[in-house]
Amino acid sequence: MFKTIDLVALALVVVGGLNWGLVGAFGFDLVATIFGEMSIISRIVYILVGLAAVYMIYFAATKK
Repeated sequence: MFKTIDLVALALVVVGGLNWGLVGAFGFDLVATIFGEMSIISRIVYILVGLAAVYMIYFAATKK
């Protein structure tokens, strides 16, 4: 069963993936639009998404 941190990390990775999909397809950065371009909140969101991705790598490597 998933732990809370697993679900939060998964949600952040999905948000990051969707955001990058929008950037690639339409040149539209949803995080920057909502929180401001490179505002402190945007930077925190980007950092959390990156940390979630690293956690998901660990999660995938350790789950058999």
